[in-house]
Amino acid sequence: MIDAKAVLLDIEGVLHVGGVPVPGGAAAVEALQEVGIPFRCVSNTTRRSRASLAAMLRDIGYEIPEKFIFTPSLAAAREIEQRGGGRCFLLATGDVHTDFLSAGIPLGAKDARFVVVGDAGDEFTYESMNRALRLLLRGADLIALEKDRYWRGAEDLMLSAGPYVAALEYAAGNMAHLVGKPSKAFFTLALDDMGVAPEDAVMIGDDIATDIGGAKNAGMKAFLVRTGKYREELVQKAKVAPDEIIDSVAALAEVVRLR
Repeated sequence: MIDAKAVLLDIEGVLHVGGVPVPGGAAAVEALQEVGIPFRCVSNTTRRSRASLAAMLRDIGYEIPEKFIFTPSLAAAREIEQRGGGRCFLLATGDVHTDFLSAGIPLGAKDARFVVVGDAGDEFTYESMNRALRLLLRGADLIALEKDRYWRGAEDLMLSAGPYVAALEYAAGNMAHLVGKPSKAFFTLALDDMGVAPEDAVMIGDDIATDIGGAKNAGMKAFLVRTGKYREELVQKAKVAPDEIIDSVAALAEVVRLR
């Protein structure tokens, strides 16, 4: 058992899988709230805004405030603001665009200073990828909301944004600036919000590379759950090892001494 003053939680694959809550997950979150342990959700989800993520979690039994949810769209908006702002061409789906509009960032391809790529699903077309490429070749900066290879949907694994970001990097000849996991800066956003040092926090995730590798690189302890996209063969091949592998987030109180 390890000590922790704060907890970071992934959402997809940890709190729910394909919209179905992980058994015991809500109770684990309630236990954190009851003892006053600060926590934040750090998700690479790029199909939903922070508000709709909070609403979705509420619908499946989790009472997690919107302000406790950190997503790549929040990090991207801050990055764009720090670079002086400007229009961005957003290649994503769902309502994630509302996070950019709320931050005062105009959207559209004309005179775009930034190409921002998330999980666009069926919006990843030959036409949309070519539009992004042309903007990059004209000098726009490439920002990747995430570079996950795949995610666990309701039925099986599905391609995420990573393969499409890699295609644009190869075609345009420049690397994307990653703002989501496993970026150290992304974890730091959530930790700073709680006022907690990395060594005093533990990350709970289902992805050995982005969750565990990213958290360890940021100086945190990291637990891998066997739910979501967990695959034993990937863990064996990984260059990073979790501090612990647990069946699900429901076992959190059994392995972390919350203080």
